[in-house]
Amino acid sequence: MEPDPAAITSALRLTGIPYAAGILFITWFGTQALTQTLTGIGNRFTDKRLLLNQAMTVMRFAAWLLGIAAAAAVSLNLSKEVVIALTGTAAVTIGFALKDLTASIIAGITIIVDRPFQVGDRVSFAGIYGEVSAIGLRSVQLVTLDDNVVTIPNNKFLTEAVSSGNYGALDMLIQMDFFVGVDQDIAMARRLVERALTSSRFVYLEKPWTVLVNQVFEGNYLAVRLRAKAYVLDVQFEKAFETDITQRVMVAFAEHGVLPPAVLHRNISRDLWPMPPANTNVGGPIAGTTGVPGTAKGVDGASIPNVDS
Repeated sequence: MEPDPAAITSALRLTGIPYAAGILFITWFGTQALTQTLTGIGNRFTDKRLLLNQAMTVMRFAAWLLGIAAAAAVSLNLSKEVVIALTGTAAVTIGFALKDLTASIIAGITIIVDRPFQVGDRVSFAGIYGEVSAIGLRSVQLVTLDDNVVTIPNNKFLTEAVSSGNYGALDMLIQMDFFVGVDQDIAMARRLVERALTSSRFVYLEKPWTVLVNQVFEGNYLAVRLRAKAYVLDVQFEKAFETDITQRVMVAFAEHGVLPPAVLHRNISRDLWPMPPANTNVGGPIAGTTGVPGTAKGVDGASIPNVDS
């Protein structure tokens, strides 16, 4: 059945269009004022910041839905005939032109209800890591650690995995790795890392923390990895926490002589270091030696006596 143009034209209430525009403007202005107000309150009361951000998301979402519905009510004659006429035309045009937008809006509602993440969460999605700053009708905005704003359509989150580091909490688990040589005092190194963790002003000690120790191959040599795991008291201090701990650990290692990974000869007695006799050096000195019979240069440049000297 062909839609009647006259019926479609009569669906518009011309006198209501200015009112509809005014309603949309008031909705936009109100959501902006709401955002600034709640953001200011959240910055003042940091323990309530995430709760306020989450409430702000729901309130903005509801305000826009109500504003659009009110604008449509004053500018359209929603009689039975008009609904049938508009449905026949909109079913094709809007269905194809706005299918992605519609999918994003439905996905946005799903995100609000299902809550795989919330405003203020630190999330990883498709190789992007940042803080969720807004969940809108169409998209989610992430602010990366280098202050870039990344906009992702809502429907993408329905088909891809997303990881939330804090999931609605202010604190978040931070993991940091430190590497030392296998010939070092590992117990001492672990105590130094533990001391650095517990003395930082950014650490949240109400939750468990630990320092794990294991051997790994770093490059082409063996090393000992000390993996520090502790909670930062506020996700805003994530990088400040990592920087503070790293500086404390590096200073402590230097003060106590804990060295980074190196080849194993570093602490082996030079009297026991096996070297080939000088007379087996056919065709000239071996690369890395001094060329003088009876001596050789180790990897660290120190003279190492030959077994025959």
